[in-house]
Amino acid sequence: MAVYREKDIFERRNAANEAKKALLARFNARPADDDPEVLARKAERQAILEARAIRDAERERLRQERLAREAEERAAREAAEEAARLEAEERAQAEAKAKEAEENERIARLLSDEAERKAKRDARYAARKARAGRH
Repeated sequence: MAVYREKDIFERRNAANEAKKALLARFNARPADDDPEVLARKAERQAILEARAIRDAERERLRQERLAREAEERAAREAAEEAARLEAEERAQAEAKAKEAEENERIARLLSDEAERKAKRDARYAARKARAGRH
């Protein structure tokens, strides 16, 4: 059976010192800024950033073109809707005028029929009076 043993202060201090030494060694092993590998990675990162900027600019240009195209389509659609609305209004006005003219014609026909009936009645009345006046 394994027995757990706590580390004493000296072991903990030595472990901390070893960790600091390893960290310092790793920092010192880092290549200098003028190292060809560092310069190559830096150039590669710069190329990636430039390519990303180009892609972003292209994407923005395409987005602006799409927005302009959508605005043109919307304007054309609204103009077509407005023209259709005006045409429908004109058609409705023409239908209303036609109905009004038809109604006026019907009323005129009724009035002329009424006048004709009245004239016939008056003629019959006058004829009857004339016959009654002779006898």
